[in-house]
Amino acid sequence: MTDTHASPGSPALVPALTPTLVARLGPAVADYPPGSVFGPRDAGTYEFVWLLHGSARWFCGELAVPLTPSALLLVRPGMRDTFHWDTQRPTRHAYTHFRLRPAAPGAPAPDDTDWPVVRDLTGRGDPMAALCRYLLTLGAARPPGWERHAEETLRLLLLTFVHGPGPEARADTLPEPLVAMMDTVRARWSDGVARPLALEELARAAGVSESTLCRICRRRLGVSPVEGLERLRLARAEPLLWLSNLSLRAIAVQCGFADAYHFSRRFRAVYGMAPSAFRAAPPESAPPSPVANGALSALQALVPPAHSGSVNGSG
Repeated sequence: MTDTHASPGSPALVPALTPTLVARLGPAVADYPPGSVFGPRDAGTYEFVWLLHGSARWFCGELAVPLTPSALLLVRPGMRDTFHWDTQRPTRHAYTHFRLRPAAPGAPAPDDTDWPVVRDLTGRGDPMAALCRYLLTLGAARPPGWERHAEETLRLLLLTFVHGPGPEARADTLPEPLVAMMDTVRARWSDGVARPLALEELARAAGVSESTLCRICRRRLGVSPVEGLERLRLARAEPLLWLSNLSLRAIAVQCGFADAYHFSRRFRAVYGMAPSAFRAAPPESAPPSPVANGALSALQALVPPAHSGSVNGSG
């Protein structure tokens, strides 16, 4: 299922808002017999709805949205909507109603015009399904202070719902040849070792010529494909330097370099300091990552992380 918006355009930023639960209206579940209909109603609060079993169709104005257990629906105040539940079998759905309280008195209500109406819960790296399950657990068990935990979970769920889960959304913005190229990179790095790949292999994976791939990469990433992957490989050394006892030789192998000398030379060329000095530097004062806050971060999101325990070594 693709994500659906109420109107075109990018979603407005979520301001500093605090969700507050509506008493006795979730998080909970409801069961409907086959063929049930709910509505039309005028929604007075925000409501997340997600199916656990069965299917439904949700109607609001000109919108007609099919709902399955892979979808998360956000109903907004002022919507006049109707649910038509599965005609062939019982349907169970989960729901939670909430209001959004501005962080400061007198602050304007959120502009939710361009917020999505429905999101897919099955995306890679998407936390929304887990957050929904946690909301139901809190609503069923109701441990002391559960409302505060539920409202904080709702805040994170809403933020993720409006802006998207991150890695998957970023991948969608990459040209198709780069996505195809990174499929091969991900397979080659799946054991945690970030091996170098030749331009010929990368172009073959991307389904374009070497010159075309270089042109795409320089236009989109600012570097050649081989340079881009090298920067990803070097960036993988950061947590291994700070958060492991691995030797420089072991880190070099993990990042796809032949030896510690070659790794140190390339690390110094990109970071401006030797890896041993980087290891001793506090993170807040160390040189920035070559993939931070840049186009290469979209590629980084498509590869598995380094495994600090997969290579033996000592500091």
